[in-house]
Amino acid sequence: MMNGKFRTTALATLFVMAAACTAAWADDAPKRTLSSQNVPELVLGSKDSNYAVNRKDFELISGQGYRWKITSKGGFEYKFMTDLFRNVWVDQIVVDDLEVHMDGGPAWLEFDDAGTIMVEFHTVRPGHYTWSVPDLKDKGMAGTITIKQPR
Repeated sequence: MMNGKFRTTALATLFVMAAACTAAWADDAPKRTLSSQNVPELVLGSKDSNYAVNRKDFELISGQGYRWKITSKGGFEYKFMTDLFRNVWVDQIVVDDLEVHMDGGPAWLEFDDAGTIMVEFHTVRPGHYTWSVPDLKDKGMAGTITIKQPR
């Protein structure tokens, strides 16, 4: 009799723990919001190195609006390219409070001087994408953008 009661208690405890773990996991999962979110800024170059990059990898969720500041601080002309722009809805590109609205994504963003370009977009499909400054890729100016399906 004691063995059956122990087994029932053990199974009930296991079930409660599994449910709690699932709930905690779900709470940590990224969720879509109605407002656009900021992607961490990408900074190309620095006063110490023209090849510096402050961050290489980015993680987003599909179906979410985002604002992404891409900034040049180095002494080179940077041609920023990513296949992400072919897989999102680009809402607008902002340079010095001037807005560019377009039907489709840009082929690349070019920085002839220091400054910031902000791209506002909505992610459409999950996947793995890349970004780079093609002529400086071998110097470490490249990274990834992963778009995950929200849970």
